[in-house]
Amino acid sequence: MKRSNLITAAGATRLRNELAHLWKNLRPEVTRAITAAAAEGDRSENAEYIYRKKQLREIDRRVRYLQKRTAEMQVIEHTPNNQDKIFFGAKVTVTNEQNDETVYRIVGSDEFDAEPSYISVDSPMARALLGKELDDEVTVKLPEETQRLWIVNINYPSPHE
Repeated sequence: MKRSNLITAAGATRLRNELAHLWKNLRPEVTRAITAAAAEGDRSENAEYIYRKKQLREIDRRVRYLQKRTAEMQVIEHTPNNQDKIFFGAKVTVTNEQNDETVYRIVGSDEFDAEPSYISVDSPMARALLGKELDDEVTVKLPEETQRLWIVNINYPSPHE
């Protein structure tokens, strides 16, 4: 399944900051450590050298990923005109058949792990909620079960939150 390129302004800032930190701070530090470890002699048995080379590959992989994602991302910096419906960026409170309330915020696929209540716009829960209104009943097919939920609140925090 193709991932959405949508991201909140706060999420975009977080990704850009991570990319800058990896490229400007962490990568040069690891490169210096590799150089120092290589100067110690036999690289095939040098644990520090081997570890740092692996660390550099992981950093480079993450940098490539972040460069690609930041180039593709569509930053949503506004709230929708119609705030009675659920769109990207909405904070939605739902209740289930046992009257347990849960709050979800629909965010981009690169930022859903920033907060416990954040869910990816590509998730089954978000897809079921998008376009719905207050008091609508929603049936969500999850891998292990099907849930019936009712929308009890919709609000839109600042996209920079």
